[in-house]
Amino acid sequence: MCDGAAGERRRLFHLKSVDLHKLMRMIKPSLPKGTRDFTPREWAKRQKIIDTLRQIFERYGFEPLETPAMEKLEVLTGKYGEEGDKLIFKILESGDFLSKVPEDLWQTRDSKKWTPHIARKALRYDLTVPLARFTAMHRHELTFPFKRYQIQPVWRADRPQRGRFREFLQCDADILGSPSLWQEAELIHLYNDAFEALGLPVSIRVNNRKILNALVEALGLAAFKKDLLTALDKLDKAGWQKVEAEWAEVGIPSDQLEKLKDLLSAEGTNFERLQRLEEVVSDSRGIEEMRTLLEYADDLSHARLRFDPTLARGLDYYTGTIMEVGATDTALGSLGGGGRYDDLTGIFGLKDVSGVGISFGLDRIYLAMEEAGLLDEVPVPGPRVLAVNFGGNEAKKAWETVRALRKRGIPADFYPVKAKLKKQFQYADKKGIPYVLADGEDEIRKGIHNLKDMRTGTSREVDFEELVKILKSPDA
Repeated sequence: MCDGAAGERRRLFHLKSVDLHKLMRMIKPSLPKGTRDFTPREWAKRQKIIDTLRQIFERYGFEPLETPAMEKLEVLTGKYGEEGDKLIFKILESGDFLSKVPEDLWQTRDSKKWTPHIARKALRYDLTVPLARFTAMHRHELTFPFKRYQIQPVWRADRPQRGRFREFLQCDADILGSPSLWQEAELIHLYNDAFEALGLPVSIRVNNRKILNALVEALGLAAFKKDLLTALDKLDKAGWQKVEAEWAEVGIPSDQLEKLKDLLSAEGTNFERLQRLEEVVSDSRGIEEMRTLLEYADDLSHARLRFDPTLARGLDYYTGTIMEVGATDTALGSLGGGGRYDDLTGIFGLKDVSGVGISFGLDRIYLAMEEAGLLDEVPVPGPRVLAVNFGGNEAKKAWETVRALRKRGIPADFYPVKAKLKKQFQYADKKGIPYVLADGEDEIRKGIHNLKDMRTGTSREVDFEELVKILKSPDA
């Protein structure tokens, strides 16, 4: 009796241990902040945008390129400004990475000093710096000007919010090897054509880093240049009040601040605003470049293409023209941007190769198109027809029909188990499959097919060639 009771206790204890073990291994399904899953419907909508952009890129003569998800840390750092460098996702060295920290640094607890020893790679922050690295490595294989487009994810350790993610897809088009302003004009028109194809009304703002540099010099604010431009780059999000407050914090005299603000926010046409700045600056190279660019793109209305001297673009590698695109019917902010970079490849040993490029923010474009209802009718890829499984010989024949349809290029599916007809029809309905093939003994004996249109509820008998014709018809 005692032995029996003790055995029962041991058995219950074992069961509790097993259950506890399972509980400990159970992981609550969740995602890292700033990342997302995409359902089949969301994927189809995103793919429509990607396909549209790819067609535009190739129409303009750009070639596709892919680079690795990770780069050497030294390739990425120092190219995006101090704020950008903070957002780079670093990758820890494999193995016992802490053993690689020198003894004299152990007690410092200084991550900046530890980083070179424990992390030598990083996830790419954008697609432009990897492009510069690629161009320098493959300089003898490329024909210049080199026009490439690239559609790949990038990663930034940013604070997640609506329209801003830590992992997101960039769609870039860049031209390397020519300083001609015709390249900027081409990219502006590419922006225009792409957003027209997507159905999104946008405005394209342009400026020139040389104008900003010359203006800072003319007002005697060269010592504050970095702080000035960093704060100005936040204008769209923060507004003038916060930008002026940041300027004041670094010690810029209030009278100069007021004059700078007055010059940057002047009203008028593109050429009128440009003329006003020309009267102030002594270095007019940026003014001349902007005037030329506006003349090259004069077929775009001033409402669509706007010279905006407040546009700063925070990346350190821009040296000339900078541009940004925003949707006119939404408050999502920038949908894309880019500019001229004259010395980026020089960092990698390839001198005198000027480049200019633009980027499309696919995730914000997606949100803007969703808000406008432009993606409501995008179909999800799936089978055109489902073959019913009646079991036995009928199932075998249905399977053969499905295989024959697939060989003819028709997406077709076969219900995997014998089940009630109602259940199989419900499956097709939930999946949005437009046709169901229900071939029983009579159809097999006659050598025909029983095809039901799920949208109308009507059925008809057809031979195989007629079946193929119906299923291939885009309107059927």
